[in-house]
Amino acid sequence: MHNGSGNGHGGMESQIAISSDLIGRHRMTGSIFRISVLVTGVLFLLGIVGFVIKVINNGTSDPSEWGYYAALVSFLLTAGSGAVMVAIATRLVKAHWRRSISRASEIFTIVVLYTFILFIPLLFILPGLSDGRRSIWFFGNLKNVPELIPHIMTAISFASLALVGVALLWMSSRPDLASLRDVSSGHDGFFGRIANTWYGTSRQWFTQDHRIGILGALYFMTLVTTHFLFSMDFSMSLVPGWIDALFPATHAHNSLHAGVAVVLLTMFVLRRCGGYDEYIGFDQFWGLGKLLFALSLLWFWFWFSSFIIFWYGAKPSEQGVLELLMVGPYLPIFMAAFILNFVVPLFTMIWNPLRRSIWGPTVIAASVLAGTFFDRIRLFVASWSVTAVENKHALHDIPGLVMPDVYDILMWIGGVAGAILVYLLVTRIVPVVSIWEQKELLLYKIHKPFHRLEEVLVLGKKD
Repeated sequence: MHNGSGNGHGGMESQIAISSDLIGRHRMTGSIFRISVLVTGVLFLLGIVGFVIKVINNGTSDPSEWGYYAALVSFLLTAGSGAVMVAIATRLVKAHWRRSISRASEIFTIVVLYTFILFIPLLFILPGLSDGRRSIWFFGNLKNVPELIPHIMTAISFASLALVGVALLWMSSRPDLASLRDVSSGHDGFFGRIANTWYGTSRQWFTQDHRIGILGALYFMTLVTTHFLFSMDFSMSLVPGWIDALFPATHAHNSLHAGVAVVLLTMFVLRRCGGYDEYIGFDQFWGLGKLLFALSLLWFWFWFSSFIIFWYGAKPSEQGVLELLMVGPYLPIFMAAFILNFVVPLFTMIWNPLRRSIWGPTVIAASVLAGTFFDRIRLFVASWSVTAVENKHALHDIPGLVMPDVYDILMWIGGVAGAILVYLLVTRIVPVVSIWEQKELLLYKIHKPFHRLEEVLVLGKKD
């Protein structure tokens, strides 16, 4: 039978053995890691070069030139912020199998912080309210309304999401950083400052448990708020006639969907290339695979719930939105997103041999992430291609398909590479598998005889 924790590390039943093993794995830096850092670093620099040249050549006055950059920020926000929720949600339901992947999920908070830095230029590119841009917040005469209010609200929410996420990672990592402090030579001061005088007293463990729960709840609320504001002000408000009360919730759901996919791919890399195959096994892929399938079905529900209103209403303003986002110039991109996000998971996860494997959920996760890539391009490139319009209630002249130029491609490659780079660098500081959670697991499991079987593993539940 499968170990409920997903850890197949045999006789390592002592906390000292687990701690020594994970610290040893954390300290190892192989050639694959060094090559990955070098390659992603070079690609990230190329992305910066592409961004600088595009600013010099095109400036920031024409938003239609920056649709692909807005799609990049949305893609990283969607995947990165949702990945953190894997740790929060599975910890909430007290699933033991998540202990091996919680830290890998929490490290994506650094990717959220990185994405916020990429988001800052969009504040200067998005047109202000005085430039005639439609807004969901204000109607009528806008002369007395500060035009940067939508920008500021989104920026504050985005920054709060990043800060709460980093605080969650720090709070969760303190015991492990203290373990590194206790066994390190020459770096005691560095790890000691980060661990912030952690000595593992009963009071500290009690406080940590409650603070992780509070920060997790705050992170989820801030995530929903950030996706609400970002999707409304940086996408929907740019298209006349696009009024969809479900779209912000759809954007937040897409984050959970892509986040699970990213964590699955991260698990596969850690298992195959990181040396953590004894900690990340079938149970982790089985658990997240089922969650990915459920979120894929929800992807269809969210899309169809919005689509049916526009299609059945058939007002000129609604037909214009459908023409722009689904059935017009972006139809091939929409079909790619629809197939990769829904059709592929639906008709593959129902196949038992594929679902009950490690490769199956990984391949499907890659499909979902690719589908999210096309979906962000469809939504944000299309909406940013709508420039000044005379009628702010309906879109009559549908812009054509906007193809990326070489600088857009460089920014996309460099932006994604930069997210991978910061993730890799943080794993050199914070253990990618939580040491203290693996040690805590020993307190909840026991092998007991059961009927004719020699013994079975019994797992207790926290609280």
